[in-house]
Amino acid sequence: MKKLYRSKTNRMLLGVCGGLGEYLNTDPTIVRLVWLFLTALTGFLPFIIVYLAAAIIIPEKEDDITPSQNN
Repeated sequence: MKKLYRSKTNRMLLGVCGGLGEYLNTDPTIVRLVWLFLTALTGFLPFIIVYLAAAIIIPEKEDDITPSQNN
């Protein structure tokens, strides 16, 4: 099962659109452009609040590398 994470590598601000792009298997630039269009269409404030809420709620992706155990 796929999980939604904020991207650590493909980010402009907080990684929300990059994470959505990875989750939807879409170019994050397209997600950013759609997000920008919807933000401008709604008068900026509602989608800015949604973006900040998503940045707080969506966890950041963990590194895939597990730390080595010292024996």
